[in-house]
Amino acid sequence: MAVSVALLGAGRIGKVHAKAIGAAPGARLVAVADAFPEAAEAIAEGYGARVSSIDEIAAADDVDAVIICTPTDTHADLIEQFARAGKAVFCEKPVDLSLERVKACLKTVEELGATLMLGFNRRFDPHFKAVREAIDAGRIGEVEMVQITSRDPGAPPPAYIKVSGGIFRDMTIHDFDMARFLLGEEVTTVYATASVLVDPEIGKLGDYDSASVVLTTASGKQCSISNSRRATYGYDQRIEVHGSKGVVSAENQRAVSIEVATEAGYQRPPLHDFFMTRYTEAYAAEITAFVEAIEKGTAPSPSGEDGMKALALAEAALKSVAERRAVGMDEI
Repeated sequence: MAVSVALLGAGRIGKVHAKAIGAAPGARLVAVADAFPEAAEAIAEGYGARVSSIDEIAAADDVDAVIICTPTDTHADLIEQFARAGKAVFCEKPVDLSLERVKACLKTVEELGATLMLGFNRRFDPHFKAVREAIDAGRIGEVEMVQITSRDPGAPPPAYIKVSGGIFRDMTIHDFDMARFLLGEEVTTVYATASVLVDPEIGKLGDYDSASVVLTTASGKQCSISNSRRATYGYDQRIEVHGSKGVVSAENQRAVSIEVATEAGYQRPPLHDFFMTRYTEAYAAEITAFVEAIEKGTAPSPSGEDGMKALALAEAALKSVAERRAVGMDEI
């Protein structure tokens, strides 16, 4: 029997997840909720689902799971509400912008024995996943250094910056999770620098648009992260892992992977323009993994704890920038 899923939030990421639910074996979209009924209706009509309120979905007997794509400040409350309602929960990152609120939410989830998965979709990207598999197979020996490049094609509008929690909690948090995914050890020290190089308005709002971070583990493994809100050439997403026996890397992806060589030189198509197209396969794979965890009764991954640890790294990065020093994770 198919897992019946309700979608909370019919915005940009909600549309991506609706498509992923529709493509996931063993899943069907049955209900959609959004503060704007027209947005909910547009998705519901396309997938044969109904438009419902959040409370109606929580009480519905035909809903097994929910996908939370609402604004960040609603995540923790909704996770708790649906955990109490006995629904499996998939939530976009982060659980909350407050580490203490995240801890309280996860405690509730644990006490209820609820199922919770966090939306760190990049773990499911086939290219990044293949890097992890190469590490696990011992092909490059012991991991020593990781490099992550993540640059957006353009900065979000000021209205988004105001509620995003800042570049480290909003953007770099994906890279913090990827660093943990690839290093295989917990980070003990964070050193970060950040600037406003793209849009002065971002600085006026108390945020940054350009950042560099170095993470170190207890054994000395290192990860360097490069972030920018401006990449004129497209959505820049690359990783490289250097090990004791070699190196494995994942290059930028293009919508069409060809190369044309003429007397004028070598030409390749542009990069993907943003995450909606670059990570299409990853979004589909993570929802499939969520559905499979529900069917098998296993704990899904990434977990709420993974989300908490990534947010803690973001807090350490903010502290590092403010105090211009390396910050130990035991301080957070």
